[in-house]
Amino acid sequence: PTYHIAMFFGEDCNLLNSPNPKAKKFGIAKFATVEKNNISYRIDQTGKVVYQYKNADLGRCQSEFTKQLFHAYILNGMYGIIEDSKFNNPADRSQFKIYPKYQYLHILEGDDLLNPMIVASHKDKFGVIDVNNNIIIPFEYADIKRNYSWKLGKMFEVTKDDINYYYIDSGNKSY
Repeated sequence: PTYHIAMFFGEDCNLLNSPNPKAKKFGIAKFATVEKNNISYRIDQTGKVVYQYKNADLGRCQSEFTKQLFHAYILNGMYGIIEDSKFNNPADRSQFKIYPKYQYLHILEGDDLLNPMIVASHKDKFGVIDVNNNIIIPFEYADIKRNYSWKLGKMFEVTKDDINYYYIDSGNKSY
């Protein structure tokens, strides 16, 4: 491989907030961050290096915390989904967005708070569901990593054998 580290094409808030106007333009999502020999660069979609990172060019990211609307809820050892603002009685089944039936649930951080992607485990296999319990990615994976690949690149990092990981999109197409 050409680079030791390669990220998804996406925004870099450090560059978007750069004090250097010439560096700012490389913070947009048309560029990806890569690293070779401990030097970080931004590349364009053809793979051409267009910017080498400089500490003086890095601005501060404005971190906005947005509280998630939905959370996992464990009842009798099984996971379900609740909407905090509408939940106050675990004995009332109708208050659950998804009644607990999964071995594991993890709501992925993303931009769509009303319809987040949820990594779920059912019958010892992983898949992805939405808050309406629709299956987005079938339950056929040994693992789906809970990392920023969904937030940054709208991809899921998956494996069927616990050894070889690869990326899929929300249509289950592999890359």
